[in-house]
Amino acid sequence: MIEIKYKIGFSDCDPAGIIFYSRVFEYCHKVYEELISSFNLEENYWFNQKYLVPIISSSSKYLKPLKYNDKVTIRLIVKELKKSSFELYYSIYKDNNLSVVVNTIHVFINPKTWEKTEIPVDIKDKLFKHLDKIE
Repeated sequence: MIEIKYKIGFSDCDPAGIIFYSRVFEYCHKVYEELISSFNLEENYWFNQKYLVPIISSSSKYLKPLKYNDKVTIRLIVKELKKSSFELYYSIYKDNNLSVVVNTIHVFINPKTWEKTEIPVDIKDKLFKHLDKIE
């Protein structure tokens, strides 16, 4: 599990003072970046000639409102790991109360053919270490 803490800023909110939904995806992507950074890969995961890793599906569920100045904890686990894809599950907590859940599915593709390709072994091994059951 990877976890970061974040304080919701004024620019993160809509006119009603509640977090704007797209900001949640930005927060989650920051945690995803932390996960990849923790792998200490020799190659640049984000920019290389061997593969691309687009998100092919994303969903979110808002259980409790998050507002300006709230301090949140964002947790990330690998929910599912397949031959060419993996699913990430994010949980966002405020005061230990689950407020938002997000799922994203990522697939490895060949940048020349845009066809699925297998997850490189070193990356798959590291993703596997974060494979966990949903809380």
